[in-house]
Amino acid sequence: MNMHKKLMLAIAMASMAFLGIRTATAQETSRLDKILEDGVLRVGTTGDFPPISARDIATQGYVGHDIDAANELAKDLGVKLELAPAEWKTLINGIAADKYDLVMSGVSLSLDRAKVAGFTQPYLEFGTVPVARKADSEKFKSWEDIDKDGVTVATTLGTVFDTQSKDYFKTATLKQVEAPALGFQEVLSGRADVTITSNVDAAALVQRYPELSIVPVDGARSKRPASFMVAQGDQIWLNYLNNWITVKKMQGYFEQLDKKWLQAK
Repeated sequence: MNMHKKLMLAIAMASMAFLGIRTATAQETSRLDKILEDGVLRVGTTGDFPPISARDIATQGYVGHDIDAANELAKDLGVKLELAPAEWKTLINGIAADKYDLVMSGVSLSLDRAKVAGFTQPYLEFGTVPVARKADSEKFKSWEDIDKDGVTVATTLGTVFDTQSKDYFKTATLKQVEAPALGFQEVLSGRADVTITSNVDAAALVQRYPELSIVPVDGARSKRPASFMVAQGDQIWLNYLNNWITVKKMQGYFEQLDKKWLQAK
C-alpha cells in the first residue's frame, strides 16, 4: 500500500472514530443535562394524596412528604423547582409528552406500570386497606364482609386502587369516580360504603375525618413499593435519582420525612 492510500485510510478511520464518539455522546444526552442547563426541575404531582402530595388551601400550592423531597432534590441539583399538576390516569402520558421530568406523588411501582415507564428504587412501602364510615364499624370487619351484594366500593379512575378493586371484589358493586372526585368522598357522602387506599393515606384520612375509620382487616393487601416515575430509556437520569435516594437514606433524610409526615402510619 503506497503512502497516499495509507494516509487516506488513516483519515477515514479517524473520521469514523470521531463520528462514533459524536454518536455515543448524542445517545448519552440525558434529561439530567437539560435540567442542569435550564436550571429548572419540573416535577409532576397530583396534589390529591395527603400526606404525600396535597393542595394547600391557603396558598394554593402543594405540601406533603414528596413535595419536601422534590424541594430537597432541586436544592441538591442546584436548580429551581417547578411543580406541575398531574392526574393519575395520565401520569405516563405526561412523562412521554415532556410535561415534567419525573413524578413525585406516592406512585406505586407495579409490574404493569414498569412496562411503560421507568421507576427509581423504592423510598416507601405501601399496603392497601379499606376505609368505611365509622357508623358502619359493626358491618365491616374483614375483606369478606366487603365483597357482598349491596356493598358499593368507590375508587378514583386511573389509580392503582381502581385496578386492585377489580381483583379484590367479585360480588360487591364497583364505582369509579373521575378525578378530582375521590373514593373517600363518595363514602363520606353515603354514595358508597367503602373505599380502598394506601395505609399511609388511610391514616391521614381518619385523622382529618373522624366520621371515617379503617376497617380492621387481618392485614393490608398488595404490599408494594413507592417510587419516583421517570421516562424509560434515560439511564443517566435514573442512575442519578437512585444514587440521590441512596445518599439521602444514609443521611437519615427520608427517616426525618417519615417522622414529619407519616407519624400516624
